[in-house]
Amino acid sequence: MPKIVAVYGSPRRNGNTATLLKAAVRGARDAGAEVREFVLRDLRMSPCLEIYKCRENGRCAIRDDFQTVHDDILSAEGMMIASPIFFYTVSAHTKILMDRCQSCWVKKYWIDKAAFGKRPPTRKGLFIAVGATRGKRLFEGALLTVRYFFDVLDMDLWRSLLYRGLDFEGDVLEHPEYLEEAYRTGRALAEALPAPK
Repeated sequence: MPKIVAVYGSPRRNGNTATLLKAAVRGARDAGAEVREFVLRDLRMSPCLEIYKCRENGRCAIRDDFQTVHDDILSAEGMMIASPIFFYTVSAHTKILMDRCQSCWVKKYWIDKAAFGKRPPTRKGLFIAVGATRGKRLFEGALLTVRYFFDVLDMDLWRSLLYRGLDFEGDVLEHPEYLEEAYRTGRALAEALPAPK
């Protein structure tokens, strides 16, 4: 069965973003995937301190909860990451995780000397985002950030679920079609992933 890492990037444990990701996780598990969940707000994770100790072996030198998340991400066939939109990008919790993966960038491009844009993705990622407003360009910044984040992990941005007009906790419950779409997409992601070798 494929392994998927699900990352909850909202500061609210039961907010709209988390509710959608839970539906996607349920779908993936119903399709037979093993899903490991991480709630970023509950982890002890420093921002990147840019000390570049990772140049030695591609591993971040800061010892905190990032190490476990990092290892699970690298061993998974797929990833689901969900974040509300704050100032047209991902939440601070989500961005800390992304910035700590600078060590993965160092490993890929400095240590392994991969050619930029030449290594095809071997894994798949799902991005779920919720924004309060209905602006036409609401998700552009976050999508660009997620694409570059997934690139360093050799992951294709396989699909994005983007929902506007959801602000207060529980708003998504008024849209059961969103929850059904998240469930179906989680299931489809699990079915699209190869079994681990």
